Amino acid sequence: MRSRSGRSIINGNWAIDRPGKYEGGGTMFTYKRPNEISSTAGESFLAEGPTNEILDVYMIHQQPNPGVHYEYVIMGSNAISPQVLPHRRPGEPFNGQLVPEGGSQQEGEGKEGDEEKADVHGGAPEIFTSESAQTFPVRHPDRFSPHRPDNVVPPAPQTPRRSRDHNWKQLGTTECSTTCGKGSQYPIFRCVNRNTHEEVPESYCDLSMKPTPEEEPCNIFPCPAFWDIGEWSECSKTCGLGMQHRQVLCRQVYANRSLTVQPYRCQHLEKPETTSTCQLKICSEWQIRTDWTSCSVPCGVGQRTRDVKCVSNIGDVVDDEECNMKLRPNDIENCDMGPCAKSWFLTEWSERCSAECGAGVRTRSVVCMTSHVSSLPLEGCGNNRPVEATPCDNGPCTGEVEWFAGSWSQCSIECGSGTQQREVICVRKNADTFEVLDPYECSFLERPPSQQSCHLKPCGAKWFNTEWSMCSKSCQGGFRVREVRCLSDEMTLSNLCDPQLKPEEKESCNPQDCVPEVDENCKDRYYNCNVVVQARLCVYNYYKTACCVSCTRVANRHSGFLGSR
Repeated sequence: MRSRSGRSIINGNWAIDRPGKYEGGGTMFTYKRPNEISSTAGESFLAEGPTNEILDVYMIHQQPNPGVHYEYVIMGSNAISPQVLPHRRPGEPFNGQLVPEGGSQQEGEGKEGDEEKADVHGGAPEIFTSESAQTFPVRHPDRFSPHRPDNVVPPAPQTPRRSRDHNWKQLGTTECSTTCGKGSQYPIFRCVNRNTHEEVPESYCDLSMKPTPEEEPCNIFPCPAFWDIGEWSECSKTCGLGMQHRQVLCRQVYANRSLTVQPYRCQHLEKPETTSTCQLKICSEWQIRTDWTSCSVPCGVGQRTRDVKCVSNIGDVVDDEECNMKLRPNDIENCDMGPCAKSWFLTEWSERCSAECGAGVRTRSVVCMTSHVSSLPLEGCGNNRPVEATPCDNGPCTGEVEWFAGSWSQCSIECGSGTQQREVICVRKNADTFEVLDPYECSFLERPPSQQSCHLKPCGAKWFNTEWSMCSKSCQGGFRVREVRCLSDEMTLSNLCDPQLKPEEKESCNPQDCVPEVDENCKDRYYNCNVVVQARLCVYNYYKTACCVSCTRVANRHSGFLGSR
Protein backbone atom coordinates (compact mmCIF):
# COMPACT_ATOMS: atom_id res chain seq x y z
CA MET A 1 0.00 0.00 0.00
CA ARG A 2 1.29 3.44 -0.83
CA SER A 3 0.08 6.98 -1.37
CA ARG A 4 -0.15 8.75 -4.69
CA SER A 5 3.00 10.65 -3.73
CA GLY A 6 4.90 7.35 -3.75
CA ARG A 7 5.35 7.02 0.03
CA SER A 8 5.08 3.36 1.08
CA ILE A 9 2.83 2.49 4.00
CA ILE A 10 2.89 -1.34 4.06
CA ASN A 11 5.47 -3.63 2.39
CA GLY A 12 7.16 -0.92 0.39
CA ASN A 13 10.45 -0.80 -1.49
CA TRP A 14 10.46 -4.59 -2.01
CA ALA A 15 10.72 -5.19 1.75
CA ILE A 16 8.29 -7.36 3.74
CA ASP A 17 6.95 -5.72 6.93
CA ARG A 18 5.95 -7.65 9.99
CA PRO A 19 2.27 -7.73 10.98
CA GLY A 20 1.31 -4.73 13.09
CA LYS A 21 -0.05 -1.19 12.95
CA TYR A 22 1.01 1.33 10.29
CA GLU A 23 -0.18 4.92 9.93
CA GLY A 24 -1.02 6.43 6.59
CA GLY A 25 -3.69 8.40 4.76
CA GLY A 26 -4.87 10.01 7.97
CA THR A 27 -5.78 6.71 9.67
CA MET A 28 -4.15 3.64 11.25
CA PHE A 29 -4.00 0.34 9.37
CA THR A 30 -3.76 -3.02 11.14
CA TYR A 31 -1.77 -5.39 8.89
CA LYS A 32 -2.21 -9.15 9.36
CA ARG A 33 -0.31 -12.00 7.70
CA PRO A 34 -1.28 -15.52 8.85
CA ASN A 35 1.15 -18.36 9.28
CA GLU A 36 2.17 -19.34 5.75
CA ILE A 37 2.64 -23.02 6.67
CA SER A 38 -0.40 -23.86 8.82
CA SER A 39 -2.93 -21.49 7.23
CA THR A 40 -4.26 -20.95 3.73
CA ALA A 41 -5.74 -17.56 4.63
CA GLY A 42 -4.53 -14.50 2.76
CA GLU A 43 -3.10 -11.21 3.96
CA SER A 44 -5.41 -8.43 5.14
CA PHE A 45 -5.42 -4.92 6.56
CA LEU A 46 -8.11 -3.03 8.43
CA ALA A 47 -8.59 0.69 9.11
CA GLU A 48 -11.33 2.58 10.96
CA GLY A 49 -10.93 5.63 8.73
CA PRO A 50 -11.67 8.09 7.46
CA THR A 51 -8.81 8.52 4.95
CA ASN A 52 -7.74 11.96 3.82
CA GLU A 53 -5.97 10.99 0.57
CA ILE A 54 -6.14 8.41 -2.18
CA LEU A 55 -4.23 5.22 -1.41
CA ASP A 56 -3.21 2.56 -3.95
CA VAL A 57 -2.99 -1.16 -3.15
CA TYR A 58 -0.67 -3.32 -5.25
CA MET A 59 -0.59 -7.10 -5.13
CA ILE A 60 2.40 -9.20 -6.29
CA HIS A 61 1.73 -12.89 -6.85
CA GLN A 62 3.66 -15.76 -8.46
CA GLN A 63 0.77 -18.22 -8.45
CA PRO A 64 -2.66 -17.62 -10.04
CA ASN A 65 -4.31 -14.42 -8.79
CA PRO A 66 -6.20 -15.34 -5.58
CA GLY A 67 -8.46 -12.27 -5.85
CA VAL A 68 -9.21 -9.42 -3.46
CA HIS A 69 -12.09 -9.14 -0.97
CA TYR A 70 -12.84 -5.64 0.30
CA GLU A 71 -15.45 -3.78 2.42
CA TYR A 72 -15.86 -0.06 3.04
CA VAL A 73 -18.21 2.32 4.92
CA ILE A 74 -19.58 5.72 3.89
CA MET A 75 -21.94 8.01 5.79
CA GLY A 76 -25.55 7.66 4.71
CA SER A 77 -28.35 10.21 4.52
CA ASN A 78 -30.50 8.46 7.12
CA ALA A 79 -28.63 10.14 9.95
CA ILE A 80 -29.82 9.79 13.54
CA SER A 81 -29.42 12.63 15.99
CA PRO A 82 -26.73 11.85 18.53
CA GLN A 83 -28.88 13.03 21.41
CA VAL A 84 -31.24 10.11 20.84
CA LEU A 85 -28.64 7.60 21.94
CA PRO A 86 -28.45 8.54 25.65
CA HIS A 87 -32.27 8.40 25.98
CA ARG A 88 -32.73 5.05 24.16
CA ARG A 89 -33.75 2.38 26.59
CA PRO A 90 -31.87 -0.91 26.41
CA GLY A 91 -33.59 -3.40 24.12
CA GLU A 92 -35.29 -0.79 21.93
CA PRO A 93 -34.74 -1.05 18.15
CA PHE A 94 -32.04 1.21 16.75
CA ASN A 95 -32.55 2.29 13.15
CA GLY A 96 -34.87 -0.62 12.64
CA GLN A 97 -32.48 -3.19 14.19
CA LEU A 98 -32.20 -4.60 17.67
CA VAL A 99 -28.86 -3.64 19.21
CA PRO A 100 -27.48 -5.33 22.38
CA GLU A 101 -26.84 -3.22 25.44
CA GLY A 102 -23.53 -1.42 25.12
CA GLY A 103 -24.33 0.45 21.93
CA SER A 104 -22.88 -1.92 19.33
CA GLN A 105 -24.21 -4.69 17.17
CA GLN A 106 -22.19 -7.74 16.00
CA GLU A 107 -21.24 -7.63 12.36
CA GLY A 108 -20.84 -10.57 9.98
CA GLU A 109 -17.36 -12.02 9.71
CA GLY A 110 -15.20 -10.38 7.01
CA LYS A 111 -12.54 -11.80 4.77
CA GLU A 112 -10.13 -14.13 6.56
CA GLY A 113 -12.17 -13.82 9.73
CA ASP A 114 -11.15 -10.17 10.36
CA GLU A 115 -13.82 -7.90 11.85
CA GLU A 116 -14.12 -4.29 10.70
CA LYS A 117 -15.63 -1.50 12.85
CA ALA A 118 -16.88 1.93 11.87
CA ASP A 119 -17.23 5.07 14.01
CA VAL A 120 -20.62 6.76 14.10
CA HIS A 121 -20.37 10.56 14.06
CA GLY A 122 -23.91 11.71 14.33
CA GLY A 123 -25.36 9.24 11.82
CA ALA A 124 -25.77 5.59 10.95
CA PRO A 125 -23.34 4.16 8.41
CA GLU A 126 -24.20 2.54 5.18
CA ILE A 127 -22.04 -0.49 4.47
CA PHE A 128 -20.85 -1.46 0.99
CA THR A 129 -19.12 -4.82 0.54
CA SER A 130 -17.76 -6.81 -2.36
CA GLU A 131 -20.05 -9.72 -1.43
CA SER A 132 -23.13 -8.65 0.48
CA ALA A 133 -24.21 -5.78 2.67
CA GLN A 134 -23.43 -6.24 6.36
CA THR A 135 -24.12 -4.23 9.52
CA PHE A 136 -21.32 -2.64 11.52
CA PRO A 137 -21.23 -1.77 15.22
CA VAL A 138 -21.95 1.72 16.52
CA ARG A 139 -19.32 3.19 18.82
CA HIS A 140 -20.42 4.37 22.24
CA PRO A 141 -20.31 8.17 22.63
CA ASP A 142 -17.75 8.07 25.47
CA ARG A 143 -15.07 6.35 23.28
CA PHE A 144 -12.88 8.75 21.38
CA SER A 145 -10.86 8.17 18.27
CA PRO A 146 -7.11 8.63 18.60
CA HIS A 147 -7.20 10.50 15.29
CA ARG A 148 -8.40 13.83 14.23
CA PRO A 149 -12.22 14.01 14.59
CA ASP A 150 -14.30 14.60 11.51
CA ASN A 151 -15.44 18.22 11.54
CA VAL A 152 -18.22 17.46 9.11
CA VAL A 153 -21.30 16.55 11.15
CA PRO A 154 -24.88 16.15 9.98
CA PRO A 155 -27.21 18.98 10.83
CA ALA A 156 -29.00 18.49 14.14
CA PRO A 157 -32.51 19.69 14.81
CA GLN A 158 -32.50 23.08 16.44
CA THR A 159 -33.93 23.27 19.93
CA PRO A 160 -35.04 26.27 21.93
CA ARG A 161 -32.56 25.30 24.66
CA ARG A 162 -29.56 26.85 22.80
CA SER A 163 -28.58 30.06 24.66
CA ARG A 164 -25.65 31.89 26.15
CA ASP A 165 -25.93 29.58 29.12
CA HIS A 166 -23.89 26.96 27.25
CA ASN A 167 -20.48 27.10 25.65
CA TRP A 168 -17.73 24.88 24.26
CA LYS A 169 -15.17 23.51 26.70
CA GLN A 170 -12.14 21.28 26.28
CA LEU A 171 -12.65 18.02 28.15
CA GLY A 172 -9.35 16.22 27.83
CA THR A 173 -7.58 14.97 24.71
CA THR A 174 -7.65 11.93 22.52
CA GLU A 175 -5.27 9.06 23.19
CA CYS A 176 -1.78 9.46 21.75
CA SER A 177 -1.49 7.79 18.37
CA THR A 178 1.72 6.06 19.47
CA THR A 179 3.20 5.01 22.79
CA CYS A 180 6.65 6.26 21.81
CA GLY A 181 8.59 7.78 18.95
CA LYS A 182 6.51 10.99 18.61
CA GLY A 183 2.78 10.61 18.13
CA SER A 184 -0.11 13.04 17.94
CA GLN A 185 -3.28 13.78 19.87
CA TYR A 186 -6.15 16.29 19.63
CA PRO A 187 -8.18 18.23 22.21
CA ILE A 188 -11.78 17.13 22.73
CA PHE A 189 -14.41 19.90 22.86
CA ARG A 190 -17.83 19.32 24.40
CA CYS A 191 -20.89 21.52 24.93
CA VAL A 192 -21.33 22.22 28.71
CA ASN A 193 -23.53 24.32 30.95
CA ARG A 194 -21.74 27.59 31.65
CA ASN A 195 -22.60 27.45 35.35
CA THR A 196 -22.65 23.78 36.27
CA HIS A 197 -20.09 22.68 33.66
CA GLU A 198 -22.28 19.67 33.06
CA GLU A 199 -22.02 18.19 29.56
CA VAL A 200 -25.09 18.58 27.41
CA PRO A 201 -25.93 17.66 23.81
CA GLU A 202 -24.01 19.65 21.19
CA SER A 203 -27.23 21.17 19.90
CA TYR A 204 -27.25 23.43 22.99
CA CYS A 205 -24.15 25.23 21.72
CA ASP A 206 -23.53 27.20 18.56
CA LEU A 207 -21.90 24.72 16.19
CA SER A 208 -20.29 27.51 14.22
CA MET A 209 -18.39 28.52 17.34
CA LYS A 210 -16.97 25.07 18.07
CA PRO A 211 -13.13 25.33 18.15
CA THR A 212 -11.17 23.41 15.58
CA PRO A 213 -9.01 20.73 17.25
CA GLU A 214 -5.31 21.34 16.65
CA GLU A 215 -2.80 18.52 16.54
CA GLU A 216 -0.54 18.27 19.57
CA PRO A 217 2.68 16.16 19.74
CA CYS A 218 2.88 13.46 22.40
CA ASN A 219 5.20 10.67 23.54
CA ILE A 220 8.10 12.31 21.75
CA PHE A 221 10.71 10.12 23.46
CA PRO A 222 12.23 7.56 21.03
CA CYS A 223 11.00 3.98 21.04
CA PRO A 224 13.48 1.30 22.14
CA ALA A 225 15.35 -0.29 19.28
CA PHE A 226 14.29 -3.77 18.20
CA TRP A 227 15.53 -6.53 15.92
CA ASP A 228 13.56 -6.58 12.67
CA ILE A 229 13.58 -10.17 11.35
CA GLY A 230 13.23 -10.87 7.64
CA GLU A 231 11.86 -13.95 5.92
CA TRP A 232 13.97 -17.12 5.63
CA SER A 233 15.51 -17.70 2.21
CA GLU A 234 15.04 -20.93 0.29
CA CYS A 235 17.15 -23.91 1.37
CA SER A 236 20.52 -23.90 -0.38
CA LYS A 237 20.12 -27.58 -1.31
CA THR A 238 17.15 -29.48 -2.70
CA CYS A 239 18.14 -32.54 -0.68
CA GLY A 240 20.43 -33.32 2.21
CA LEU A 241 21.66 -30.81 4.77
CA GLY A 242 21.61 -27.24 3.46
CA MET A 243 21.54 -23.69 4.79
CA GLN A 244 19.00 -20.88 4.75
CA HIS A 245 19.51 -17.24 5.63
CA ARG A 246 17.49 -14.24 6.72
CA GLN A 247 18.19 -10.56 7.25
CA VAL A 248 18.20 -9.24 10.82
CA LEU A 249 18.37 -5.43 11.17
CA CYS A 250 18.36 -3.19 14.22
CA ARG A 251 15.51 -0.68 13.73
CA GLN A 252 13.98 2.14 15.78
CA VAL A 253 10.66 3.91 15.32
CA TYR A 254 10.45 7.71 15.46
CA ALA A 255 7.69 9.92 14.10
CA ASN A 256 5.88 6.85 12.81
CA ARG A 257 8.87 5.96 10.67
CA SER A 258 10.92 2.80 11.13
CA LEU A 259 14.62 3.63 10.70
CA THR A 260 17.61 1.28 10.45
CA VAL A 261 20.14 2.15 13.17
CA GLN A 262 23.51 0.89 14.36
CA PRO A 263 23.41 -2.67 15.82
CA TYR A 264 24.78 -1.53 19.21
CA ARG A 265 21.40 0.07 19.97
CA CYS A 266 19.89 -3.44 20.11
CA GLN A 267 22.59 -4.84 22.37
CA HIS A 268 20.08 -5.11 25.22
CA LEU A 269 18.29 -7.78 23.16
CA GLU A 270 19.57 -11.17 22.08
CA LYS A 271 20.20 -11.09 18.34
CA PRO A 272 18.17 -13.72 16.43
CA GLU A 273 20.03 -16.24 14.32
CA THR A 274 20.69 -15.21 10.71
CA THR A 275 21.48 -18.72 9.43
CA SER A 276 19.86 -22.08 10.01
CA THR A 277 20.26 -25.61 8.72
CA CYS A 278 17.53 -27.12 6.55
CA GLN A 279 16.80 -30.41 4.82
CA LEU A 280 13.99 -30.89 2.32
CA LYS A 281 14.60 -34.61 1.77
CA ILE A 282 17.28 -37.29 2.01
CA CYS A 283 19.63 -37.26 -0.97
CA SER A 284 20.32 -40.21 -3.20
CA GLU A 285 23.96 -41.31 -3.30
CA TRP A 286 26.52 -42.50 -5.83
CA GLN A 287 27.47 -46.16 -5.87
CA ILE A 288 30.36 -47.80 -7.74
CA ARG A 289 28.94 -51.03 -9.13
CA THR A 290 32.01 -52.57 -10.82
CA ASP A 291 35.80 -52.50 -10.54
CA TRP A 292 37.93 -50.76 -13.11
CA THR A 293 38.28 -52.60 -16.41
CA SER A 294 41.73 -53.42 -17.75
CA CYS A 295 43.48 -50.70 -19.70
CA SER A 296 42.42 -50.42 -23.31
CA VAL A 297 46.05 -50.67 -24.53
CA PRO A 298 48.93 -52.95 -23.48
CA CYS A 299 51.39 -50.08 -23.52
CA GLY A 300 51.33 -46.31 -23.67
CA VAL A 301 48.33 -44.25 -22.48
CA GLY A 302 44.83 -45.72 -22.78
CA GLN A 303 41.55 -45.64 -20.87
CA ARG A 304 39.70 -47.80 -18.37
CA THR A 305 36.06 -47.64 -17.21
CA ARG A 306 33.75 -48.69 -14.38
CA ASP A 307 29.99 -48.63 -13.70
CA VAL A 308 28.74 -45.72 -11.51
CA LYS A 309 25.01 -45.39 -10.65
CA CYS A 310 22.83 -42.97 -8.65
CA VAL A 311 20.96 -45.04 -6.01
CA SER A 312 18.10 -43.84 -3.80
CA ASN A 313 17.95 -44.48 -0.05
CA ILE A 314 15.81 -47.58 -0.72
CA GLY A 315 18.31 -49.08 -3.16
CA ASP A 316 16.67 -48.24 -6.49
CA VAL A 317 18.73 -46.91 -9.40
CA VAL A 318 17.43 -43.41 -10.25
CA ASP A 319 18.36 -40.65 -12.69
CA ASP A 320 21.79 -39.09 -12.21
CA GLU A 321 20.14 -35.69 -11.65
CA GLU A 322 18.91 -36.87 -8.22
CA CYS A 323 22.50 -37.17 -6.99
CA ASN A 324 25.00 -34.36 -6.49
CA MET A 325 26.76 -34.19 -9.87
CA LYS A 326 29.74 -32.44 -8.25
CA LEU A 327 30.39 -35.56 -6.13
CA ARG A 328 29.99 -38.11 -8.96
CA PRO A 329 32.89 -40.59 -8.99
CA ASN A 330 34.71 -40.86 -12.31
CA ASP A 331 33.53 -43.71 -14.52
CA ILE A 332 36.33 -43.28 -17.06
CA GLU A 333 39.98 -42.36 -16.57
CA ASN A 334 43.30 -42.53 -18.36
CA CYS A 335 45.74 -45.35 -17.63
CA ASP A 336 49.46 -45.41 -18.41
CA MET A 337 50.87 -48.86 -19.15
CA GLY A 338 54.40 -47.55 -19.50
CA PRO A 339 56.52 -47.28 -22.63
CA CYS A 340 55.36 -49.56 -25.41
CA ALA A 341 57.36 -52.83 -25.28
CA LYS A 342 59.22 -54.54 -28.12
CA SER A 343 58.80 -58.12 -29.37
CA TRP A 344 60.78 -60.58 -31.43
CA PHE A 345 59.24 -61.16 -34.87
CA LEU A 346 60.31 -64.38 -36.65
CA THR A 347 60.02 -66.00 -40.12
CA GLU A 348 59.65 -69.73 -40.66
CA TRP A 349 62.82 -71.91 -40.90
CA SER A 350 64.33 -72.34 -44.38
CA GLU A 351 63.61 -75.71 -46.00
CA ARG A 352 67.14 -76.38 -47.47
CA CYS A 353 70.28 -77.25 -45.51
CA SER A 354 73.31 -75.10 -46.19
CA ALA A 355 75.50 -78.17 -47.17
CA GLU A 356 74.70 -80.79 -49.74
CA CYS A 357 76.69 -83.32 -47.73
CA GLY A 358 78.01 -83.36 -44.26
CA ALA A 359 77.01 -80.81 -41.56
CA GLY A 360 75.14 -77.67 -42.55
CA VAL A 361 72.60 -75.18 -41.11
CA ARG A 362 69.08 -73.96 -41.76
CA THR A 363 68.29 -70.29 -41.09
CA ARG A 364 65.44 -67.91 -40.38
CA SER A 365 65.06 -64.13 -40.04
CA VAL A 366 64.68 -62.53 -36.57
CA VAL A 367 63.80 -58.88 -35.93
CA CYS A 368 62.92 -56.88 -32.77
CA MET A 369 60.33 -54.21 -33.43
CA THR A 370 58.00 -51.92 -31.53
CA SER A 371 54.52 -53.28 -30.87
CA HIS A 372 51.71 -51.00 -31.94
CA VAL A 373 48.09 -51.13 -30.69
CA SER A 374 47.86 -54.65 -29.28
CA SER A 375 46.00 -56.83 -26.79
CA LEU A 376 49.21 -58.71 -25.91
CA PRO A 377 50.90 -58.48 -22.48
CA LEU A 378 54.22 -57.67 -24.18
CA GLU A 379 57.60 -57.25 -22.56
CA GLY A 380 60.87 -55.83 -23.83
CA CYS A 381 62.89 -57.85 -26.36
CA GLY A 382 65.68 -58.30 -23.84
CA ASN A 383 68.64 -60.66 -24.41
CA ASN A 384 66.60 -63.76 -25.23
CA ARG A 385 67.03 -63.36 -28.95
CA PRO A 386 65.71 -66.41 -30.78
CA VAL A 387 68.44 -68.33 -32.70
CA GLU A 388 68.70 -67.63 -36.41
CA ALA A 389 70.43 -70.94 -37.42
CA THR A 390 69.88 -74.57 -36.56
CA PRO A 391 72.14 -77.60 -37.47
CA CYS A 392 71.35 -79.97 -40.37
CA ASP A 393 73.23 -82.91 -42.03
CA ASN A 394 72.74 -84.30 -45.55
CA GLY A 395 75.11 -87.27 -45.14
CA PRO A 396 78.91 -87.92 -45.68
CA CYS A 397 80.98 -86.73 -48.64
CA THR A 398 83.81 -88.71 -50.74
CA GLY A 399 86.85 -87.71 -52.94
CA GLU A 400 90.66 -87.10 -53.27
CA VAL A 401 92.68 -84.54 -51.33
CA GLU A 402 91.16 -81.31 -52.22
CA TRP A 403 89.30 -78.44 -50.86
CA PHE A 404 85.79 -79.58 -50.51
CA ALA A 405 83.29 -76.75 -50.62
CA GLY A 406 79.81 -77.43 -49.47
CA SER A 407 76.78 -76.01 -51.07
CA TRP A 408 76.02 -72.42 -50.50
CA SER A 409 73.47 -71.90 -47.84
CA GLN A 410 70.31 -70.24 -48.67
CA CYS A 411 70.61 -66.51 -48.83
CA SER A 412 70.38 -65.06 -45.35
CA ILE A 413 67.31 -63.21 -46.50
CA GLU A 414 64.82 -64.25 -49.09
CA CYS A 415 64.87 -60.88 -50.77
CA GLY A 416 67.16 -57.92 -50.93
CA SER A 417 70.94 -58.04 -50.25
CA GLY A 418 72.13 -60.86 -47.97
CA THR A 419 74.95 -63.38 -47.48
CA GLN A 420 75.50 -67.05 -48.13
CA GLN A 421 77.81 -69.42 -46.27
CA ARG A 422 79.36 -72.76 -47.10
CA GLU A 423 81.72 -75.17 -45.46
CA VAL A 424 85.22 -75.45 -47.00
CA ILE A 425 87.33 -78.45 -45.79
CA CYS A 426 90.36 -80.38 -46.90
CA VAL A 427 89.42 -83.98 -47.69
CA ARG A 428 90.79 -87.06 -49.22
CA LYS A 429 88.23 -88.61 -51.48
CA ASN A 430 88.13 -92.38 -51.29
CA ALA A 431 86.03 -94.68 -53.30
CA ASP A 432 83.00 -94.38 -51.11
CA THR A 433 84.10 -91.97 -48.42
CA PHE A 434 85.77 -88.67 -47.71
CA GLU A 435 88.55 -88.45 -45.19
CA VAL A 436 88.76 -85.07 -43.60
CA LEU A 437 92.34 -83.80 -43.38
CA ASP A 438 93.94 -80.85 -41.66
CA PRO A 439 93.62 -77.68 -43.73
CA TYR A 440 97.42 -77.49 -44.26
CA GLU A 441 97.17 -80.67 -46.32
CA CYS A 442 95.37 -78.60 -48.97
CA SER A 443 97.44 -75.46 -48.56
CA PHE A 444 98.96 -75.90 -51.98
CA LEU A 445 95.49 -75.47 -53.42
CA GLU A 446 93.59 -72.20 -53.63
CA ARG A 447 90.99 -72.23 -50.94
CA PRO A 448 87.46 -71.48 -52.15
CA PRO A 449 85.58 -68.62 -50.42
CA SER A 450 83.29 -69.70 -47.58
CA GLN A 451 81.00 -66.62 -47.76
CA GLN A 452 79.53 -64.49 -50.48
CA SER A 453 76.87 -61.91 -50.97
CA CYS A 454 73.56 -62.82 -52.46
CA HIS A 455 70.52 -61.09 -53.83
CA LEU A 456 67.68 -63.35 -54.82
CA LYS A 457 65.06 -60.77 -55.64
CA PRO A 458 63.71 -57.44 -54.48
CA CYS A 459 61.67 -57.84 -51.32
CA GLY A 460 58.03 -57.22 -51.68
CA ALA A 461 56.81 -58.10 -48.16
CA LYS A 462 56.50 -61.12 -45.90
CA TRP A 463 54.73 -62.13 -42.69
CA PHE A 464 56.40 -61.79 -39.27
CA ASN A 465 54.79 -62.88 -35.99
CA THR A 466 55.50 -62.79 -32.23
CA GLU A 467 55.50 -65.69 -29.77
CA TRP A 468 52.10 -66.76 -28.34
CA SER A 469 50.85 -64.83 -25.28
CA MET A 470 49.74 -66.41 -21.98
CA CYS A 471 46.24 -67.94 -22.01
CA SER A 472 43.51 -65.50 -20.99
CA LYS A 473 41.95 -68.05 -18.59
CA SER A 474 43.43 -70.87 -16.55
CA CYS A 475 40.35 -73.09 -17.05
CA GLN A 476 37.01 -73.45 -18.77
CA GLY A 477 38.23 -72.28 -22.14
CA GLY A 478 40.37 -69.24 -22.79
CA PHE A 479 42.37 -67.92 -25.70
CA ARG A 480 45.88 -66.75 -26.48
CA VAL A 481 47.03 -64.33 -29.12
CA ARG A 482 50.08 -63.19 -31.01
CA GLU A 483 50.78 -60.30 -33.30
CA VAL A 484 51.30 -60.73 -37.00
CA ARG A 485 52.89 -58.03 -39.15
CA CYS A 486 53.52 -57.68 -42.86
CA LEU A 487 56.97 -56.08 -43.26
CA SER A 488 58.74 -54.72 -46.36
CA ASP A 489 62.46 -54.86 -47.26
CA GLU A 490 63.18 -51.93 -44.97
CA MET A 491 61.37 -53.66 -42.09
CA THR A 492 58.47 -51.24 -42.27
CA LEU A 493 54.79 -52.11 -42.22
CA SER A 494 53.43 -53.17 -45.60
CA ASN A 495 50.16 -54.39 -47.09
CA LEU A 496 51.73 -56.46 -49.93
CA CYS A 497 51.73 -59.85 -48.14
CA ASP A 498 49.45 -62.62 -49.33
CA PRO A 499 46.42 -62.62 -46.96
CA GLN A 500 45.93 -66.36 -47.46
CA LEU A 501 49.38 -67.05 -46.00
CA LYS A 502 48.87 -64.91 -42.91
CA PRO A 503 49.61 -66.90 -39.68
CA GLU A 504 46.78 -67.22 -37.12
CA GLU A 505 46.60 -64.46 -34.51
CA LYS A 506 44.31 -66.19 -31.97
CA GLU A 507 43.69 -69.75 -30.77
CA SER A 508 41.81 -71.50 -27.95
CA CYS A 509 43.55 -72.81 -24.83
CA ASN A 510 42.92 -74.40 -21.37
CA PRO A 511 39.54 -76.03 -22.16
CA GLN A 512 39.41 -78.02 -18.88
CA ASP A 513 36.62 -77.26 -16.32
CA CYS A 514 37.23 -74.99 -13.36
CA VAL A 515 36.97 -76.29 -9.78
CA PRO A 516 34.73 -73.88 -7.81
CA GLU A 517 35.95 -72.49 -4.52
CA VAL A 518 33.54 -72.81 -1.59
CA ASP A 519 33.44 -70.06 1.05
CA GLU A 520 32.36 -71.61 4.36
CA ASN A 521 31.62 -68.16 5.85
CA CYS A 522 29.13 -67.24 3.12
CA LYS A 523 25.68 -68.32 4.34
CA ASP A 524 22.09 -67.08 4.38
CA ARG A 525 21.28 -66.24 8.01
CA TYR A 526 17.60 -65.50 7.38
CA TYR A 527 14.92 -67.68 5.84
CA ASN A 528 13.48 -64.83 3.79
CA CYS A 529 16.60 -63.66 1.98
CA ASN A 530 14.68 -63.83 -1.29
CA VAL A 531 12.75 -60.76 -0.06
CA VAL A 532 16.05 -58.94 0.47
CA VAL A 533 17.07 -59.73 -3.11
CA GLN A 534 13.71 -58.62 -4.51
CA ALA A 535 13.91 -55.36 -2.54
CA ARG A 536 17.39 -54.73 -4.02
CA LEU A 537 18.93 -54.37 -0.56
CA CYS A 538 22.08 -56.33 -1.46
CA VAL A 539 23.79 -53.00 -2.17
CA TYR A 540 24.08 -52.49 1.61
CA ASN A 541 26.87 -54.31 3.48
CA TYR A 542 24.55 -55.49 6.27
CA TYR A 543 22.19 -57.35 3.93
CA LYS A 544 25.09 -58.51 1.71
CA THR A 545 26.55 -60.31 4.79
CA ALA A 546 23.26 -61.54 6.30
CA CYS A 547 22.11 -63.00 2.94
CA CYS A 548 25.55 -63.82 1.49
CA VAL A 549 24.56 -66.82 -0.66
CA SER A 550 21.49 -65.12 -2.22
CA CYS A 551 23.26 -61.82 -2.83
CA THR A 552 26.34 -63.56 -4.29
CA ARG A 553 24.17 -65.62 -6.63
CA VAL A 554 22.46 -62.49 -7.93
CA ALA A 555 25.81 -60.68 -8.28
CA ASN A 556 27.30 -63.58 -10.25
CA ARG A 557 24.26 -63.75 -12.49
CA HIS A 558 24.50 -59.99 -13.08
CA SER A 559 28.25 -60.12 -13.80
CA GLY A 560 27.68 -63.05 -16.14
CA PHE A 561 25.10 -61.00 -18.00
CA LEU A 562 27.51 -58.06 -18.25
CA GLY A 563 30.27 -60.39 -19.45
CA SER A 564 28.13 -61.83 -22.21
CA ARG A 565 27.43 -58.48 -23.79
